[in-house]
This record gives sequence, C-alpha cells and structure tokens, in this order.
Amino acid sequence: MSDTPAARLQVRIVPVTPLQQNCSLIWDTATKHAAFVDPGGDIDRLMGALDHFGLTLKRIWLTHGHLDHAGAAAELRERTGIAVEGPHKDDQFWLDLIEDSSRRYGITGGRNVTPDRYLNDGDELELEGVKFGVAHTPGHTPGHVVIYNTQAKVAFVGDVLFAGSIGRTDFPRGNHEQLIHSITTKLWPLGDDVTFVPGHGPTSTFGKERRTNPFVADHLTGYGGAAAQAPNIADQKTSKRYT
Repeated sequence: MSDTPAARLQVRIVPVTPLQQNCSLIWDTATKHAAFVDPGGDIDRLMGALDHFGLTLKRIWLTHGHLDHAGAAAELRERTGIAVEGPHKDDQFWLDLIEDSSRRYGITGGRNVTPDRYLNDGDELELEGVKFGVAHTPGHTPGHVVIYNTQAKVAFVGDVLFAGSIGRTDFPRGNHEQLIHSITTKLWPLGDDVTFVPGHGPTSTFGKERRTNPFVADHLTGYGGAAAQAPNIADQKTSKRYT
C-alpha cells in the first residue's frame, strides 16, 4: 500500500450513549494524531479509546447538533483544549438543547456547546495533511454536514443515511424532500465505492444503497437514469468497533 497520508488513516467506531451512536475515531498511523467525529457522550470511554490506541487528539468534528452526536463535545474540549468544528450554524438551536434533550431521554453528562468554527458547504477540514471535504446536507436537521475523503473512500454521514434506511425528518425543522435531495446531490456524486459510517448501525457503501435502499435507490429517485453498478468491496477497517 502507498504510504500517502490518506493510506495511513485508520478508523474505528466507538459506540456511545444508550442510543449506541457511532462515534468515529480517525487517526494517522505514523503520527498517532487523531480526530473524533460526533463525540456524543461517555467521555471516559472516549478518553479510554485514545489511551487504548496510544493516540493524541487533534480534532473534534460534529455532523449535527443532536445530543447523541454532540453531547460530549464541550467536556472533550475542556479536557483536551481541542477546538470543536461543525456543524453548520443552522444547528446551533439543537446544540443549545442538548442538556434539555439529555434529561428527556434520561442520558447523563450531555452539555450544550457552541462550536469554535461552524462549517459550510465546500469547506475543508484537515488531519495530518489529509484534507476532508464538507457537504451541507440539510433534511434530518437544517445544519447537518457530511465529512468525507474521496481518496480514502470514506464518508461520515451522521444521521442522513443508514444501511437500508434514511434519517428521520419528523424533528423540528426536518424536511423529507430536502433530505432526499441532500442524499442524491451531495452523497451519490462522491462515488459508489465510498464506504460510509452512519450515526447508527452498520457501515455500507453508497453504491449498495443506490441499488437496494428502499427510500433512495436509483430506481425510486431516478438518479443517474439507471441502477448503480456493483460497488467495490468495502474497506473492512472502517467496520471494526472498539469494545
């Protein structure tokens, strides 16, 4: 394998909160510098994952403002001094409701947070020389973003898309039509062979979902005019869980 920065990336999933949200831990195997995507809770478990792999946290990225995706971001920032980046500013009202939402769901430790940097469509994030793209993908929430790297063929999609399903749109300011538009215009063009890590459940590929997803398959949406070709086998590294 080439020793490019993207080739050195490792991804592990750290399930957090009783909602079993897929917090992603990404790191560079050469430097051991790491990023968390959607640290939703269980701060001691997250810090334990860093210790387990011998990592130093350098980035905190949020896809959207729901409590199970952002609930530990404020405390993680306090413990590590690392800035919080994302989501889009339109999700600040959700970030301001984390503590109320946590009480409603009986989840402890969630704290409201204001990011150090909001993200917009077309922005870039960086970890050890690897650039990650940002796509604004409203529908599940108005300020949802997806974070991706096409060279590594991986995307962190929060609650926009799942294996065999799509995100809920019955929350405040959710919009079903907008969600479908986000998926077909922002995710599908990234490539059928991109493996995505959803906010809950198993990983999949965009190509598989274009062929089989009962909500957004090509034959339902008309995207591309035909069903997608069979995707490449997903990189198994992205589907491993830290337990």
